[in-house]
Amino acid sequence: MKIRIIQIGKNKDKYIDDATNEFLKRLRGFANVEILTLKERAVSKTFTKERAIEEEGIEILRRIGIDSRLRWNDRNGGNDSAFIIALDEKGSEYSSVGFSKFLQKFKDSGTEITFIIGGPYGLSESVKNSANTVLSFSKMTFTHQFIRILLLEQIYRGFCIINKKEYHNE
Repeated sequence: MKIRIIQIGKNKDKYIDDATNEFLKRLRGFANVEILTLKERAVSKTFTKERAIEEEGIEILRRIGIDSRLRWNDRNGGNDSAFIIALDEKGSEYSSVGFSKFLQKFKDSGTEITFIIGGPYGLSESVKNSANTVLSFSKMTFTHQFIRILLLEQIYRGFCIINKKEYHNE
């Protein structure tokens, strides 16, 4: 199974890199996970937060093959077999078992999944509207860097549940 994670901004803390590498190592037996890190747009007096979010969104959509002026159903040259999941605090929530069932569906069908993690100011509406679904890990807000670890851990936990490996206690 192929899983792609598109994220905005480089990791700034060693513990995030360490945890990321640990979960990528654990996931090797379950899925081919690719992480694509895009440039974070810096906010300044002349470059607003809204403009940063919008420019990051345009780059994300370009990377998944969607023209930012088009809706998902009007895609222009993207990978039609990929299921796009935007992470946002207003999205749908799953239990770990529910998330494992969600992953199982894609594993069984051979469909590639692309998760999108925004930068410090979140994702543009055009990215969220272009995704097949929007996923939330909690009503709480997490840093865009920390959510990377949570996502990888939950993907790993989901595969452990699917494969009945001891990791998830129920």
